[in-house]
Amino acid sequence: MLDDSEACATLLTDLGYPATRAFVREKLERLAGGESDRVFVAVVDGEVVGFAGCHVLPLIHESENLCRVTALVVAADFRRHSIGRRLMHAIEQYAQDSGCLRIEVTSGEQRQDAHVFYEELGFHEVSRRFIKRLRSEEN
Repeated sequence: MLDDSEACATLLTDLGYPATRAFVREKLERLAGGESDRVFVAVVDGEVVGFAGCHVLPLIHESENLCRVTALVVAADFRRHSIGRRLMHAIEQYAQDSGCLRIEVTSGEQRQDAHVFYEELGFHEVSRRFIKRLRSEEN
């Protein structure tokens, strides 16, 4: 997986999240050490064309866990080829194996195609998300 750092950085940058190989490699190294984190990579003809990450969280108010999708990206030329579906299926299987009650995914308001995709997979919009930045993005 660490060898895929450059490809993952390119995919993130194409999605609008500029990332360097070194940045992604550092993140992947940190995630590799966590028992609750998983990253799944889609490879076609030896080329990384997508990846998805998730994190399992214990819930204090319920007996089962929550699986949060932390990243999902598929190269533009490979969208609508079931790669995103397969990545989400891998996350769903991991979530089930990890005792999760549900899977949560967030998506920017501007990503209408992604919203349709998630709804086709059985996801429903159920809440609002509130964020407070603790420091500027420049730091």
